[in-house]
Amino acid sequence: MNITFILYRMKIISATLVALAIFTLVSRANAFAIPERLEFELSYSGITAGRAVQEVMMDSSEIHIISTARSADWLRFFFPVDDRIESHLVSGTPPLFIGSPRLYQERKHEGKTITNREARFDRQKMEVTTIDHRKNSEKTQAITKRTYDTLSSFFYFRTIPLQVGASYFIDIYDCNRLWNTEVKVLRREELVTPLGRFKTIVIHPLLKSEGIFARTGDMFIWLTDDDRRIPVQMKSKVVVGSITATLTGGSYWPGRK
Repeated sequence: MNITFILYRMKIISATLVALAIFTLVSRANAFAIPERLEFELSYSGITAGRAVQEVMMDSSEIHIISTARSADWLRFFFPVDDRIESHLVSGTPPLFIGSPRLYQERKHEGKTITNREARFDRQKMEVTTIDHRKNSEKTQAITKRTYDTLSSFFYFRTIPLQVGASYFIDIYDCNRLWNTEVKVLRREELVTPLGRFKTIVIHPLLKSEGIFARTGDMFIWLTDDDRRIPVQMKSKVVVGSITATLTGGSYWPGRK
Protein backbone atom coordinates (compact mmCIF):
# COMPACT_ATOMS: atom_id res chain seq x y z
CA MET A 1 0.00 0.00 0.00
CA ASN A 2 1.49 3.37 -1.06
CA ILE A 3 0.96 5.53 2.07
CA THR A 4 2.06 8.77 0.38
CA PHE A 5 -0.42 8.22 -2.44
CA ILE A 6 -3.23 7.41 -0.01
CA LEU A 7 -2.46 10.50 2.07
CA TYR A 8 -2.52 12.73 -0.98
CA ARG A 9 -5.86 11.33 -2.11
CA MET A 10 -7.28 11.55 1.41
CA LYS A 11 -6.29 15.21 1.54
CA ILE A 12 -8.26 15.93 -1.65
CA ILE A 13 -11.29 13.99 -0.42
CA SER A 14 -11.28 15.63 3.01
CA ALA A 15 -10.91 19.11 1.57
CA THR A 16 -13.68 18.64 -0.98
CA LEU A 17 -16.05 16.44 0.95
CA VAL A 18 -18.40 19.07 2.23
CA ALA A 19 -18.76 20.80 -1.05
CA LEU A 20 -19.45 17.48 -2.68
CA ALA A 21 -21.70 16.39 0.13
CA ILE A 22 -23.78 19.46 -0.49
CA PHE A 23 -24.00 18.46 -4.13
CA THR A 24 -27.54 17.15 -3.61
CA LEU A 25 -29.03 17.33 -7.07
CA VAL A 26 -32.79 16.88 -7.33
CA SER A 27 -35.15 15.64 -10.01
CA ARG A 28 -37.67 18.36 -9.12
CA ALA A 29 -37.70 21.72 -7.34
CA ASN A 30 -37.04 21.12 -3.67
CA ALA A 31 -36.28 22.55 -0.23
CA PHE A 32 -33.56 21.38 2.16
CA ALA A 33 -33.73 21.27 5.94
CA ILE A 34 -32.03 23.96 8.01
CA PRO A 35 -30.35 23.33 10.38
CA GLU A 36 -28.60 20.32 8.87
CA ARG A 37 -25.56 18.33 10.04
CA LEU A 38 -23.85 15.57 8.03
CA GLU A 39 -21.08 13.39 9.47
CA PHE A 40 -18.83 11.32 7.17
CA GLU A 41 -16.15 8.65 7.47
CA LEU A 42 -13.35 8.71 4.88
CA SER A 43 -11.83 5.36 3.99
CA TYR A 44 -9.42 3.67 1.59
CA SER A 45 -9.87 -0.06 0.99
CA GLY A 46 -11.85 -0.35 4.22
CA ILE A 47 -9.29 1.51 6.35
CA THR A 48 -10.55 4.66 8.08
CA ALA A 49 -8.47 7.63 6.91
CA GLY A 50 -10.37 10.57 8.36
CA ARG A 51 -13.70 12.19 9.23
CA ALA A 52 -15.58 15.23 8.01
CA VAL A 53 -18.61 17.22 9.14
CA GLN A 54 -20.80 19.61 7.18
CA GLU A 55 -23.29 21.91 8.94
CA VAL A 56 -25.85 24.40 7.64
CA MET A 57 -27.60 26.91 9.88
CA MET A 58 -29.38 30.26 9.87
CA ASP A 59 -27.31 33.13 11.24
CA SER A 60 -29.64 36.12 11.50
CA SER A 61 -30.88 36.57 7.92
CA GLU A 62 -27.99 34.66 6.35
CA ILE A 63 -27.36 30.99 5.59
CA HIS A 64 -24.11 29.87 7.23
CA ILE A 65 -22.35 26.73 5.95
CA ILE A 66 -19.42 25.21 7.85
CA SER A 67 -17.18 22.37 6.66
CA THR A 68 -14.56 20.67 8.81
CA ALA A 69 -12.29 17.71 7.98
CA ARG A 70 -9.61 15.93 10.01
CA SER A 71 -7.32 12.98 9.39
CA ALA A 72 -7.55 9.84 11.52
CA ASP A 73 -5.24 9.54 14.53
CA TRP A 74 -2.97 6.99 12.87
CA LEU A 75 -2.41 9.33 9.89
CA ARG A 76 -1.72 12.55 11.79
CA PHE A 77 1.92 11.66 12.39
CA PHE A 78 2.48 11.21 8.62
CA PHE A 79 0.10 13.78 7.17
CA PRO A 80 -2.14 15.87 9.47
CA VAL A 81 -5.30 17.33 7.92
CA ASP A 82 -7.26 19.96 9.83
CA ASP A 83 -9.53 22.04 7.56
CA ARG A 84 -12.30 24.54 8.23
CA ILE A 85 -14.20 26.14 5.35
CA GLU A 86 -17.13 28.56 5.71
CA SER A 87 -19.60 30.29 3.41
CA HIS A 88 -22.12 33.05 4.20
CA LEU A 89 -25.06 33.64 1.84
CA VAL A 90 -27.43 36.60 1.81
CA SER A 91 -31.18 36.30 1.04
CA GLY A 92 -31.94 34.80 -2.32
CA THR A 93 -33.39 36.46 -5.40
CA PRO A 94 -33.52 35.05 -8.94
CA PRO A 95 -31.42 33.60 -10.46
CA LEU A 96 -29.64 32.68 -7.18
CA PHE A 97 -32.75 31.39 -5.42
CA ILE A 98 -31.12 30.07 -2.25
CA GLY A 99 -29.08 33.21 -1.72
CA SER A 100 -25.83 34.57 -3.06
CA PRO A 101 -22.36 34.28 -1.51
CA ARG A 102 -21.27 37.29 0.51
CA LEU A 103 -18.17 35.84 2.18
CA TYR A 104 -16.15 32.64 1.71
CA GLN A 105 -13.35 31.67 4.14
CA GLU A 106 -10.96 28.73 4.15
CA ARG A 107 -8.37 27.82 6.76
CA LYS A 108 -6.61 24.60 5.84
CA HIS A 109 -3.70 22.69 7.35
CA GLU A 110 -2.73 19.77 5.11
CA GLY A 111 0.68 18.33 5.90
CA LYS A 112 3.17 21.18 5.53
CA THR A 113 0.71 23.29 3.53
CA ILE A 114 -1.23 25.95 5.45
CA THR A 115 -3.87 28.13 3.77
CA ASN A 116 -5.74 31.13 5.17
CA ARG A 117 -7.72 33.12 2.62
CA GLU A 118 -11.15 34.58 1.97
CA ALA A 119 -13.26 35.82 -0.93
CA ARG A 120 -15.63 38.79 -0.63
CA PHE A 121 -18.40 38.96 -3.24
CA ASP A 122 -19.86 42.24 -4.53
CA ARG A 123 -23.00 41.64 -6.61
CA GLN A 124 -23.46 45.30 -7.48
CA LYS A 125 -20.00 45.60 -9.02
CA MET A 126 -20.11 41.98 -10.27
CA GLU A 127 -16.69 41.20 -8.84
CA VAL A 128 -14.98 39.21 -6.10
CA THR A 129 -12.01 40.29 -3.98
CA THR A 130 -9.74 37.51 -2.70
CA ILE A 131 -7.46 38.13 0.28
CA ASP A 132 -4.61 35.72 1.07
CA HIS A 133 -3.73 36.38 4.71
CA ARG A 134 -0.55 34.28 4.71
CA LYS A 135 0.86 35.80 1.52
CA ASN A 136 -0.47 39.24 2.44
CA SER A 137 -1.89 39.67 -1.06
CA GLU A 138 -5.18 40.80 -2.58
CA LYS A 139 -6.76 40.55 -6.03
CA THR A 140 -10.11 41.44 -7.62
CA GLN A 141 -11.78 39.53 -10.47
CA ALA A 142 -15.03 39.70 -12.43
CA ILE A 143 -17.87 37.23 -11.71
CA THR A 144 -21.13 36.25 -13.39
CA LYS A 145 -24.70 36.42 -12.12
CA ARG A 146 -24.59 32.70 -11.27
CA THR A 147 -21.26 32.62 -9.43
CA TYR A 148 -20.94 30.64 -6.20
CA ASP A 149 -17.96 29.74 -4.05
CA THR A 150 -16.78 26.13 -3.82
CA LEU A 151 -18.75 25.41 -0.66
CA SER A 152 -22.11 27.04 -1.36
CA SER A 153 -22.32 26.34 -5.08
CA PHE A 154 -24.10 23.03 -4.88
CA PHE A 155 -27.04 24.26 -2.83
CA TYR A 156 -28.24 25.85 -6.04
CA PHE A 157 -28.95 22.40 -7.45
CA ARG A 158 -31.31 21.59 -4.59
CA THR A 159 -33.67 24.33 -5.71
CA ILE A 160 -34.09 23.61 -9.44
CA PRO A 161 -35.71 20.71 -11.34
CA LEU A 162 -33.18 18.29 -12.89
CA GLN A 163 -33.56 15.07 -14.86
CA VAL A 164 -31.61 11.82 -15.03
CA GLY A 165 -29.58 11.78 -18.23
CA ALA A 166 -29.16 15.55 -18.37
CA SER A 167 -26.13 17.79 -17.74
CA TYR A 168 -26.20 21.08 -15.84
CA PHE A 169 -23.66 23.86 -15.41
CA ILE A 170 -22.69 26.33 -12.70
CA ASP A 171 -19.95 28.96 -12.29
CA ILE A 172 -17.70 28.22 -9.30
CA TYR A 173 -15.04 30.57 -7.94
CA ASP A 174 -12.26 28.74 -6.06
CA CYS A 175 -10.17 31.73 -4.86
CA ASN A 176 -8.00 31.37 -7.96
CA ARG A 177 -10.29 31.60 -10.96
CA LEU A 178 -13.85 31.12 -12.18
CA TRP A 179 -14.78 27.67 -13.51
CA ASN A 180 -17.85 26.68 -15.51
CA THR A 181 -18.50 23.22 -14.03
CA GLU A 182 -20.62 20.47 -15.60
CA VAL A 183 -22.61 17.95 -13.54
CA LYS A 184 -24.14 14.84 -15.05
CA VAL A 185 -27.16 13.12 -13.47
CA LEU A 186 -26.49 9.46 -14.28
CA ARG A 187 -29.04 7.01 -12.89
CA ARG A 188 -31.08 5.73 -9.94
CA GLU A 189 -29.63 2.92 -7.82
CA GLU A 190 -30.29 1.09 -4.54
CA LEU A 191 -27.41 1.40 -2.06
CA VAL A 192 -26.67 -0.32 1.27
CA THR A 193 -24.69 1.68 3.86
CA PRO A 194 -24.07 1.39 7.65
CA LEU A 195 -27.19 3.55 8.09
CA GLY A 196 -29.38 1.19 6.08
CA ARG A 197 -30.67 0.60 2.56
CA PHE A 198 -31.39 3.67 0.41
CA LYS A 199 -32.89 4.36 -2.97
CA THR A 200 -30.44 6.83 -4.49
CA ILE A 201 -29.74 8.99 -7.49
CA VAL A 202 -26.14 8.96 -8.79
CA ILE A 203 -24.43 12.11 -10.03
CA HIS A 204 -21.05 12.73 -11.66
CA PRO A 205 -19.47 16.21 -11.26
CA LEU A 206 -16.82 16.89 -13.89
CA LEU A 207 -14.44 18.72 -11.59
CA LYS A 208 -11.58 20.56 -13.24
CA SER A 209 -10.47 23.49 -11.12
CA GLU A 210 -7.28 23.73 -9.13
CA GLY A 211 -7.13 23.60 -5.35
CA ILE A 212 -9.91 21.74 -3.58
CA PHE A 213 -11.52 20.80 -6.88
CA ALA A 214 -8.38 19.29 -8.42
CA ARG A 215 -9.36 16.87 -11.17
CA THR A 216 -7.43 13.80 -10.06
CA GLY A 217 -9.96 11.04 -10.74
CA ASP A 218 -13.61 10.34 -11.48
CA MET A 219 -16.00 11.24 -8.66
CA PHE A 220 -19.49 9.85 -8.11
CA ILE A 221 -22.06 10.79 -5.46
CA TRP A 222 -25.06 8.78 -4.24
CA LEU A 223 -28.01 10.89 -3.01
CA THR A 224 -31.19 9.68 -1.35
CA ASP A 225 -33.96 9.58 -3.94
CA ASP A 226 -36.44 11.56 -1.84
CA ASP A 227 -37.27 15.16 -0.98
CA ARG A 228 -34.10 15.64 1.08
CA ARG A 229 -31.51 14.38 -1.43
CA ILE A 230 -29.07 13.52 1.36
CA PRO A 231 -25.56 12.52 0.13
CA VAL A 232 -25.01 9.06 1.62
CA GLN A 233 -21.85 8.10 -0.26
CA MET A 234 -19.15 9.58 -2.46
CA LYS A 235 -16.35 7.76 -4.29
CA SER A 236 -13.23 9.05 -6.00
CA LYS A 237 -11.47 6.56 -8.24
CA VAL A 238 -7.69 6.29 -7.95
CA VAL A 239 -5.05 4.26 -9.78
CA VAL A 240 -5.68 1.33 -7.46
CA GLY A 241 -9.15 1.14 -5.93
CA SER A 242 -11.02 4.20 -4.67
CA ILE A 243 -11.46 6.46 -1.68
CA THR A 244 -14.95 6.50 -0.17
CA ALA A 245 -16.77 9.04 1.97
CA THR A 246 -19.75 7.44 3.75
CA LEU A 247 -22.47 9.19 5.73
CA THR A 248 -22.40 7.81 9.28
CA GLY A 249 -24.58 10.22 11.26
CA GLY A 250 -25.88 13.71 11.85
CA SER A 251 -29.21 15.51 11.82
CA TYR A 252 -30.82 15.89 8.43
CA TRP A 253 -34.32 14.36 8.45
CA PRO A 254 -37.24 16.12 10.25
CA GLY A 255 -37.43 15.12 13.88
CA ARG A 256 -34.06 13.34 13.86
CA LYS A 257 -31.27 14.63 16.14
